[in-house]
Amino acid sequence: MFFTGKTLSVEMLENGIAEFKFDAEGSVNKFDQQTIQDCRDAVVAINNSADIKGVLFTSGKSTFIVGADITEFLETFKQDEAELVTWVKSASDMFDSIEDIKVPTVTAIKGFALGGGFELCLATDMRIADETAQVGLPEINLGLIPGFGGTVRLPRVIGPDNALEWMTVGKPNKAKAALAVGAIDALTDSDKLKDAAIAMLTSAIEGKLDWQSRRQQKLNPIPYSETELENAAVVAKTMVAAKAGKHYPAAMAAVDSVLSGAMLKRDDAVRIENAHFAKLAKTDAATAMIGTFLNDQYAKGLAKKAAKASTHKLEKAAVLGAGIMGGGIAYQSASKGTPIVMKDINQGALDQGMGEASKILNKKLAKGRLDGKKLAATLTAITPTLSMDVIKDVDFVIEAVVENPKVKAAVLAETEKTVSLDTILTSNTSTISINKLAESLERPENFCGMHFFNPVPLMPLVEVIRGEKTSDETIAATVAYASKMGKTAIVVNDCPGFFVNRVLFPYLSGFSLLLNDGANFAKVDKVMEREFGWPMGPAYLIDVVGIDTADHCTDVMSDGFPTRMPKLSNDPVTLLYKNDMYGQKNNKGFYSYSLDKRGKQKKDIDPATVELLSSVAPGDKDFDKQEVIDRLMIPMINETIRCLEEGIVATPSEADLALLYGLGFPPFRGGVFRYVDTIGLAKFVETADKYAGLGEIYHVTEKTREMAAAGQSFYQVYSA
Repeated sequence: MFFTGKTLSVEMLENGIAEFKFDAEGSVNKFDQQTIQDCRDAVVAINNSADIKGVLFTSGKSTFIVGADITEFLETFKQDEAELVTWVKSASDMFDSIEDIKVPTVTAIKGFALGGGFELCLATDMRIADETAQVGLPEINLGLIPGFGGTVRLPRVIGPDNALEWMTVGKPNKAKAALAVGAIDALTDSDKLKDAAIAMLTSAIEGKLDWQSRRQQKLNPIPYSETELENAAVVAKTMVAAKAGKHYPAAMAAVDSVLSGAMLKRDDAVRIENAHFAKLAKTDAATAMIGTFLNDQYAKGLAKKAAKASTHKLEKAAVLGAGIMGGGIAYQSASKGTPIVMKDINQGALDQGMGEASKILNKKLAKGRLDGKKLAATLTAITPTLSMDVIKDVDFVIEAVVENPKVKAAVLAETEKTVSLDTILTSNTSTISINKLAESLERPENFCGMHFFNPVPLMPLVEVIRGEKTSDETIAATVAYASKMGKTAIVVNDCPGFFVNRVLFPYLSGFSLLLNDGANFAKVDKVMEREFGWPMGPAYLIDVVGIDTADHCTDVMSDGFPTRMPKLSNDPVTLLYKNDMYGQKNNKGFYSYSLDKRGKQKKDIDPATVELLSSVAPGDKDFDKQEVIDRLMIPMINETIRCLEEGIVATPSEADLALLYGLGFPPFRGGVFRYVDTIGLAKFVETADKYAGLGEIYHVTEKTREMAAAGQSFYQVYSA
């Protein structure tokens, strides 16, 4: 062996070719500090050898390099900005040294080469990939830009326009797409990858491939005129401003880094990238988005443990209740490999359920995301039926009938008598107590909640609700099934509203109170969307959920928490409900809904609605933007904290992930706990106390007050 490090090795092959193989401990390769140091040492050894004529970069794993070790980021980013510039420069210098190796270099790419992994590929002279390869620079999803020379090399390889699209979208690109724009130089079969890469490198060594000019292209300024660069800047900045907005500074920083360094040589251009990266690393958005990535990894780790712990077989499932929700659940299960029976008492509902599954599949077919064979296989894996006998042999049941406790209890009891003794029963309820439903069952240990969010194919969260008598095996099996369906499962304990709805309704109550005090609902929506970052404001959200549903949930929460969440006597939502205005369900709610010329739904303010609401929501007073945010968010934050203190949710990580995936909490804020930690607990308590007179939902808990006094944060105290 020519060189051996802790994460990689360099071995001499035939004809003076050295294989530089990444093969760290664990399942994947990633750029941590050890790998970067090993690379430095290996490059020195290569350059000191007179025998090496070319270097082939490979991976000993099934995938190349998944990126930088993000687990190191949050701690590293606590350094000040100047220290971070030094840190990232040291790392990018290593990538420059690979680009400067004295002999030709080729990377053989299989599987994922993302972030730092793809930046390594770009540092080599040529790149060849197999059909499994996916490459890209997804740092934008962490609130960052590439930090190891990616904003310099990629524009010089595929052009600034293509490079900016790759970086600001942040999605992996399949091998054929990468070949089409020149990000890789050749594509081959997996079993031929290494031989093809060696052949390419041999051609470079023999002078048949001009590797020097390829390298020089990445060292030189981009051959654009000032006018061309100015035009590119206008287009890129306009596009980024429209898509990313002010809350996501990384996208604009990518544009600035690429274009500011375009007319410079590599070394000077990389210094610009270093500065942008260090500045972004100190932003709240990066902290939140990196935190979300780590939270997601934590949840996936819990799901893997659950899958290993579960002994429950899962060969066939059933969903009780068809329609749009049942059809969505059936599609999700079947498309991920678990055949499912869709049972209903009404043929029309079954037709609607199968129609929903077909609609989802046909959309994917039209977009090229699946082929006809996969579409047919998925539909075949769904068995619609009116007969209870068909579910006798299923291993897992998801009850998704009408949201009525008596109906659900009766359906569950009948189902339990039909299925085998070890079949797991779950209820897709959003409001009804799991403990209460369990009273109708003879085997409550086999029962829990499995709350999907609508639309099922798009919403990544499943709340798994543990009842008092639910067994660990039932929870483990349910989490494992949700994970197999491609969902993120968050386990919570039973309480009114469970976790997500319980923390949502104080937010909506704060909204109603603000309207009572004269706020204009449309202006509130704009503040919560544009300033706080919600995908839709509270009035629009209520219309989408359904005003009838929102009013019903308000009753549930009032029954569960009568002093903290009492039913308001002058609630605007109730007023609309009593006037048969159900939101988008019948196109009448806070807004009126109709189709535009392109057939897309649009919302408008109906003067008649404003007049109807005037008795409880006069809309005649302007509020400061921050006051609007505080009056809506403080109740949600307080309730989320209570859920953590009461053990309804186990960790801030799981709570924040549930809010992001279930409610669309703004990603750049990272969730309630990341948001509070960012503004500081002391500041939060001080602000909440200003509104304490508005009611109990504004009252902070004693533990929150104690933590604030001690200068603590939630991610510090409740570490996962």
